[in-house]
Amino acid sequence: MPYCSVFIDCCTLTCAEFAIREHLRDSLVIDSLEVPLHREKPKNGLLIHTDQGSQYTGHRFYEYSRMHHFVHSQSRKGNPYDNAVMESFFKSFKREILPNKPFQTKSQAKLDIIDYLENYYNYKRIHSSLNYLTPYEFEISNEFS
Repeated sequence: MPYCSVFIDCCTLTCAEFAIREHLRDSLVIDSLEVPLHREKPKNGLLIHTDQGSQYTGHRFYEYSRMHHFVHSQSRKGNPYDNAVMESFFKSFKREILPNKPFQTKSQAKLDIIDYLENYYNYKRIHSSLNYLTPYEFEISNEFS
């Protein structure tokens, strides 16, 4: 199964970007941040919540965080509350995509993950915390930019 790194905007719940690789190294996480950082050009102090995986706690990601001036937030081990949005995302992701069909190949898994993230999650999946709108509808209706 391929590994997937996803970053969710906590305000709109939009999947800002993702990366899928055959490994779980820090480059997976850094690759998934490159596009939204370039596209959105966030101000210094952007808060990034992550878990305590080695790809987030290593020197390379720490330096990447410093270089882009964002604040890296992690809870203590066994305390997932700072990362609740991602915990909820992956719970839904696993429930909605994984049981639907067994993957015959890694390529098939990758294509289904991409379809879920690019076509379904932002544009079709409603969220009760967004007044039952999709992330795209919520973002448009509130004109976040």
